[in-house]
Amino acid sequence: MTVREGTYELGPGDGRLLLRTSRSGLGRRAGHDLTIEASNWTAEAVVREPLEESSGKVVVVVDGLEVREGTGGVKPLSDKDRLDIADNLGKVLEARHHPEITFVSTAIDAGAGEIEGDLTIMGRTKPVRVRAEIEGDRLRGGLTVQQTRWGVKPFSAFFGALRLADEVEVEFDLRLSAAE
Repeated sequence: MTVREGTYELGPGDGRLLLRTSRSGLGRRAGHDLTIEASNWTAEAVVREPLEESSGKVVVVVDGLEVREGTGGVKPLSDKDRLDIADNLGKVLEARHHPEITFVSTAIDAGAGEIEGDLTIMGRTKPVRVRAEIEGDRLRGGLTVQQTRWGVKPFSAFFGALRLADEVEVEFDLRLSAAE
């Protein structure tokens, strides 16, 4: 382990937390595959030796999800499209009633490179397994989230001909360098 034991308070200045969506349906050529960045989040990582005794918590503010890139589609993603997508994200994720998405670790399997934990979306908590690896002072990994498992109805348009795929890829790349 190259990261020192200690408590790390993290946020957007310490790395990136990205969501990647894709399209499905007959009208999928009209839409965009999106890269969305969480611009308002906090995390606490408590690193211990052995790593299995470590823990972590991440809180993402739904209104802080920002579209960074849109690929595919009939035309390029416009600024208006980005605003519309942000508005739709808030509606789909019911941000007024559930302003945060949280992840709390429950177990770490350093040998398998996995963190088990509870992911809460729209007030519903489900267990997940996150791929994770420490390399130098970096913590990198991700997971696939099936939206409907948390009661999220994937966005659709054009009477359902264009819809967001149920699976959303979550990726993170964080720097663990400022133990308190």
